[in-house]
Amino acid sequence: QVHLVESGGGLVQAGGSLRVSCEASGSIFGIAVMGWYRQAPEKQRELVARIPTGGNEEYADSVRGRFTISRDNAKNTVVLQTNNLKPEDTAVYYCYAKQFAGGFWRDYWGQGTQVTVSS
Repeated sequence: QVHLVESGGGLVQAGGSLRVSCEASGSIFGIAVMGWYRQAPEKQRELVARIPTGGNEEYADSVRGRFTISRDNAKNTVVLQTNNLKPEDTAVYYCYAKQFAGGFWRDYWGQGTQVTVSS
């Protein structure tokens, strides 16, 4: 079982920046991908960015060039640096991990952290 805990959300004005972090704990062996999804009110959860172990980052078109994802495998953390935030970035941001262990793929989610961007 992998446990994900996010931190760093909050309220910011348009054009501002926030840094959201996620730490994985528990049975972390075999985590292949870590990333961030978000869900705005009355909308489906969508990918923001993800980074596979030893691979290249992937970003949603809406955030490319403004957000940067980074991962520290030694500390089991993934960080999303958000810059030039827009009101449409307002959402609950969820940390995500995909793990291959015991012959099975499993998905894990954090509890979410609110990011609110005021215009």
